Amino acid sequence: MEKVFLLIAACACLVLLAPGAVKAERPWEHPVIKAAGEVVSLPKAEVQPDSAISYKIVFDITKGKAAKGKLIPGLAKVARLINVFASAGVKPGKLALVLVIHGPATEAALAPAAYEKKHGFANPSLALIDQLKQVGVKLYVCGQGLKEHGIAHRDVNPQIEIALSALTVLPTYQLRGYAFLPF
Repeated sequence: MEKVFLLIAACACLVLLAPGAVKAERPWEHPVIKAAGEVVSLPKAEVQPDSAISYKIVFDITKGKAAKGKLIPGLAKVARLINVFASAGVKPGKLALVLVIHGPATEAALAPAAYEKKHGFANPSLALIDQLKQVGVKLYVCGQGLKEHGIAHRDVNPQIEIALSALTVLPTYQLRGYAFLPF
């Protein structure tokens, strides 16, 4: 009897370990923002967003310099947040999102021609910026950062508004009840 049990257990292990026998993990998805922010849907995970809540978040985007083929990491995080919420059933209309670009990331706010002229390649974050704007994200660049980086206002991407300063955007939106996420 014991040999039969061991034989059955061994066969079960072989079946489970055979290629393709274990269901693969869920694939990466881009439910709303296609340019970045891949997510995996986890409907049974804890701490799911509540579709009854309207979320208000302000993002502080500072990390990342111009590099061919490299997105500004903070912009990709905003895309991921939108996609994570969408994968859990919260539509972009339930999200009030604001971001301010400053510091080393400032040049991501350049208009396409100005960016290409300065760096010799297209802005890898351009499609992402367009998609964020299309879903209602309010995009700002720090006016003080523009001066520090020698960027003329006429050279700013028209999708992005010039704010007096990141130092005014961040506390103003936080005092309006927006959660703060720095990237």
